[in-house]
Amino acid sequence: MASLSKAYAGAPEPPTPFVDANGKTTTLAAFKGRPILVNLWATWCPPCRKEMPSLARLKAAYGDKLLIIPVSMDKPAQREAARAFIAANAPLPFYQDEALAMPYDVKPPVEGFPTTILYDAQGREVARIATDHDWNSPAAHAVVDALLKGS
Repeated sequence: MASLSKAYAGAPEPPTPFVDANGKTTTLAAFKGRPILVNLWATWCPPCRKEMPSLARLKAAYGDKLLIIPVSMDKPAQREAARAFIAANAPLPFYQDEALAMPYDVKPPVEGFPTTILYDAQGREVARIATDHDWNSPAAHAVVDALLKGS
């Protein structure tokens, strides 16, 4: 977790709309009240594909204590490929930003994929990491434990 940055701590979550697995539009504000881990990824991104199984193991380890929101940056034509990839990484839920807007709406904007941003229960950024990472490592668990304890 050496690449974890707290430089933008306190920045608000973006208002960007995205869709869930049922095609229902939502925003990160809908999850306010609980800390969340938002992962911006795409099927065409090899580091994203490498990282996703460890996010699935993190979700399995923490269950409902931690909301993990992996948001696909795939275009509409790749929706089914993205959905299938997430299904192969259960128990992660499927979300998609077909407009590819969230990376630009995050302040400051995301510079590459995957990028993972941790938000507290009030929707404020706690930290972010702009590389693939083993989210089931002891270091990652320590970061998540601190997020959960602080919210």
